[in-house]
Amino acid sequence: MIVEERMKTYINSLDMGNTPFLQELESRALKDRVPIIRRDMQSFMRMLLAMKQPKRILEVGTAVGFSTLLMCEYGPEDVQIVTIENYEKRIPVAKENFRRAGREEQITLLEGDAGEILKELTGTFDLIFMDAAKGQYIYWLPDVLRLMKEGSVLVSDNVLQEGDLIESHYLVERRNRTIYKRMREYLWQLTHSPILRTSVLPLGDGAAVSIKTGEQAYETTRTFGSGEQP
Repeated sequence: MIVEERMKTYINSLDMGNTPFLQELESRALKDRVPIIRRDMQSFMRMLLAMKQPKRILEVGTAVGFSTLLMCEYGPEDVQIVTIENYEKRIPVAKENFRRAGREEQITLLEGDAGEILKELTGTFDLIFMDAAKGQYIYWLPDVLRLMKEGSVLVSDNVLQEGDLIESHYLVERRNRTIYKRMREYLWQLTHSPILRTSVLPLGDGAAVSIKTGEQAYETTRTFGSGEQP
């Protein structure tokens, strides 16, 4: 564990960082204890944006808009982002950050429950970034896949639950067992879906990166809640 932490510290020391505005936003978010994507995940997203050049992005979980603005800054000049946030106290902060960054015309912030909003969205997205209520990912997956086309990328952040996910069900605190079970099911579906290729990476608190490889209908291959463990 010590070696892993030293490796992470060294890798992060190589990172050139973000723009001054994003660095200011990150510092403020950390000071206010607002969860934002970690440094190694930021570096990965900048690389992915440069490689994929997505024109249309969907983000589930805006918070104060840090990751939204990072994708705006490092994505194509004409990128359009739809982002969803349900926490009322953070919505005006995110809107103000978008205004200060001069990115209002590129960002559409949808307020409300992501599960309901996803059902109403149409069209497809080149990149979908999931960083919201982890216990809901499994329920949102059918709509997320519907909004992807062949070649679209899905990035699911914080999927390892601070290491809980690798533990036995009985070693996880009782209050965390529901999210544990749902996240394990979600990762099983991502890695076993016939229309996805998925890699789970040790970035931040774990990230699953999936690419859609076909257009056939998505069908769950197991029944959630059956008591089975991957």
